Amino acid sequence: MKIVPSKKMSLFTPAIFGDLKIFAREQQAKGMTLIDLSLGSPDLPPHAKIREHLSYRAGLAESYGYTLTGTQRFYDAVSRYYKRRSNVDLDPATEIIQTIGSQEGLVHLPIAFCDPGDIVLSTNPAYVAYDAGIHLAGATPYYMPQTADNDYLPDLDAVPEEIAQKAKLLILNLPGNPVPAMPSLAYFEKVIAFAKKYNIIVLHDAAYSEFYFTGDGPISFLAAPGAKEVGMEINSLSKSFSLAGTRIAYIAGNAEMIAVIKQLKSNLDFGIFEPIQDAAVVALDNAEEITESLRATFSERHKTLMNGLQALGWEAAPSDGGMFVWAKYPYAIDCTELAFQLIEQVGVVTVPGTVFGTAGQGYLRLALVQPKELLQEAVDRLAKVQLLAKQ
Repeated sequence: MKIVPSKKMSLFTPAIFGDLKIFAREQQAKGMTLIDLSLGSPDLPPHAKIREHLSYRAGLAESYGYTLTGTQRFYDAVSRYYKRRSNVDLDPATEIIQTIGSQEGLVHLPIAFCDPGDIVLSTNPAYVAYDAGIHLAGATPYYMPQTADNDYLPDLDAVPEEIAQKAKLLILNLPGNPVPAMPSLAYFEKVIAFAKKYNIIVLHDAAYSEFYFTGDGPISFLAAPGAKEVGMEINSLSKSFSLAGTRIAYIAGNAEMIAVIKQLKSNLDFGIFEPIQDAAVVALDNAEEITESLRATFSERHKTLMNGLQALGWEAAPSDGGMFVWAKYPYAIDCTELAFQLIEQVGVVTVPGTVFGTAGQGYLRLALVQPKELLQEAVDRLAKVQLLAKQ
């Protein structure tokens, strides 16, 4: 039997992560001790309160039915969380929709709003799920630059008038993956004015909003005046609450937009396991306690890796948050080739910048997912890399 993939599958090329993992395992089998800074998944376990409640709820016989659009307990908890953390009022019934992790929400959302040929404003580099969703909808991406001159924030002023007039959706991610640029309310106000001028839907990916190392609280897009008139925010419990494997997230914001997503999702899934939703309620209701410890840990890691790389002559993008370091290395070598050489020579696993777009050439992404002592060891190992030429 001849298996012929659809033409659309040509848009979904295999990610390099698998190749990196295979090569890393091969080097490990030869005796290399690895320090893996590649995968952006928290190494810290969920808080004991969360684990205990998940275990308890999973033991109840009545916990195994369909949950469809989600439990009222979960939606109320999201609403309480936004009010406490960002002073944002959300109607649990109309302004929040649950998703099976942010990946699912991000990939499916463009289908709800974009027709083939519509323009979606994104960035280069950017998280890979954005392009996947854009391609699935048959839309066309337009990439906004992220440069040091604009504090690595997506440059709305660089979008040509004819592109802005045709754009349907704008995707932001602040602090981001791979570039951990930090937002401000002033920047979000500029985004809202831009969206109103050109009638563009805004989606802010806030997966790393609790990873801030200065200031008093997370900066939510929805906290900016007029945000709910133009857009939404998607947030996941994967990073901030170490619940990556449970796959639970939500989209909040404009009620009319949320209704469209609800209609789409009613045809796609039957909800998330109820004990996971109840564990998420515990996480959200105890966010202050849980995320304070998270920030203390990741802030120390951030300092260790940033200072170490800069001492080696790497140009790390300045940041006060996020769970990654985006660094330009001082060697005249392709970033993918360098990533494999670092594994082979010193056992440090990173991600080449071109995974996230063509603008990532010359960069590596390093995740803050190891204790600071191992991050310092990674820096010490990188100092021993032997390459033919420096830039």
